[in-house]
Amino acid sequence: MTEGRRIRVTAYSGYKGEESPRSFFIEQVKVDVVSLMETWTEEPLQDRGRRRFFRVRGGDGFTYTLYYDEVRSEWFLAGE
Repeated sequence: MTEGRRIRVTAYSGYKGEESPRSFFIEQVKVDVVSLMETWTEEPLQDRGRRRFFRVRGGDGFTYTLYYDEVRSEWFLAGE
């Protein structure tokens, strides 16, 4: 997978921290998350990191794949 584009995300933070995205910004445009379609975790061996992925449907009708990089503590829009 290619490196994604860093984005700003408003997330529900439960006891595990950044658990679930509620909205995010592409450029200066806010996109509300209207449904969480799928989640999964990847732990690439080469960088020993952990990424939590979220496939979401935005309020604009498009589907997005976001991920939270736990090592960097940053959100990204996954590159397709």
